[in-house]
Parts: sequence; C-alpha cells; structure tokens
Amino acid sequence: MSMLDEKVAIVTGGAQGIGWAIAKAFAREGAAVVIGDVNLEAAQLAVDELVACGASAVALRCDVTSEVEVESMIERCVSKFGTLDVMVNNAGVTRDATMRRMSLEDFRLVIDVHLQGAWLGTRAAASVMREHQRGSIINMSSISGKVGNIGQTNYSAAKAGMVGLTKASAKELAHVGVRVNAIQPGLIRTAMTEAMRSDIWEQKLAEIPMARAGEVTDVANVALFLASDLSGYMTGTVLEVTGGRHM
Repeated sequence: MSMLDEKVAIVTGGAQGIGWAIAKAFAREGAAVVIGDVNLEAAQLAVDELVACGASAVALRCDVTSEVEVESMIERCVSKFGTLDVMVNNAGVTRDATMRRMSLEDFRLVIDVHLQGAWLGTRAAASVMREHQRGSIINMSSISGKVGNIGQTNYSAAKAGMVGLTKASAKELAHVGVRVNAIQPGLIRTAMTEAMRSDIWEQKLAEIPMARAGEVTDVANVALFLASDLSGYMTGTVLEVTGGRHM
C-alpha cells in the first residue's frame, strides 16, 4: 500500500520547480492531485504527464492572492474528488533588490503571494479538513526566513511570516485533527538558482556542510513525509532541508 493511497492533495505553484516535484511524489504514492497555478497552460501540461502515468490529477488556475480564486480551487477539488487531505502552500515569486532600490509594489507582491497566499490556503483548506477531523497543511517557507538575505527584505519577511502562520494555525487546528507544518529549503537546484552567477553559487555551496546543493526531490520527500501518517504526531514544526547550512 502506497503512502498516500486514497488521499487528495492540492499543490499551489505545482507546475514547476519544487511544487512540481511534490506533485509527482504525491501522485507516485497514490494521491489524487490538484495542481493550482497562475499559469494554467503549464499546470495542464504537468497534469497531462501525471495522468499519462496513471495518476488522478486536475489542473486549476489559481492566483493565490485572490480569496475568491483560492476558495474556488478548494471547492472544485472537493467537488471533483470528494475531500481534501493535504494542502501544500508552495506558490511563490521573487522580486529581489536592496531595500534602497526595492519598490513598495514589489515588496507587497512578494508578501501577498507567499504570506497572504499561504494564509488564504490554510484557512480555506482547514474549513474542509475540520469537517473530517483530519488533514495535513504544509507551508513552503525558506531558510531565508530564518537568517535573512541581502536583497530579499520582502522574501525573507514573507518566509519568516509563514513560520509564525504555521505555528499559530497549528495551535488553532490541532484539536480538530488538522496538522500544520513548514519546510525551509536551503540552496536547491532549480532553474532560478542555476541562473545565479557562478561565483555566488560557489560561495553559497561552500557554506553547506554536506557539500552539495539540494535537489527538488530532497524537498519533495520531506513534503511526502509531512503529508503522510508517518508524521501523524507532528504539528507546528519547521523542517530545514539545507544540507546543514545555517544550522
């Protein structure tokens, strides 16, 4: 029996990168998967790949900053699959610049997508999960939310805020059987990080005790653990997937 048999999961920002790796891991372990992404075309291509491998999957367009769109995504998931067991608040953007050069618009956008998006997703998912007295909500934070990064006052603030959101909502929802946990990835090999200048990449790599960058599957495997019953007595935790960087 697979780890997520008969479970239903939503992954926001699931059309690429870490979100896509999580969606594939969940589908491989038996879950029906909804990929919610602002890019519906990319989400549909991802779903087509999952379906071709025998999974049950649906693509839905969702701007996670929109209360209406987030709630609609949850409703359509429940209408299609009958329930919601796992919610992964993964959607994100970056607008890096030093504070002196960052616009208020770019600060607000990053806060809205990451923090407001996770809050909307957590609230909407919990409203379904509490009825069934079970569920796992996973918020994708970042090690930037622990240590702060130059040029990322918006991103670091949003990711730190997601830790507070995770812990507060975990306390509110524990009594109804809903668990809320967060993951803080470190240097993970994605299209975005591979676009770094080589000297910056090497500098960051030198800070990692395990002496390698992480892969998206490293994060997806931790998400799979948090989604499954193996982590059934864990809530309000923040799991660092960093290779030991910033421990």
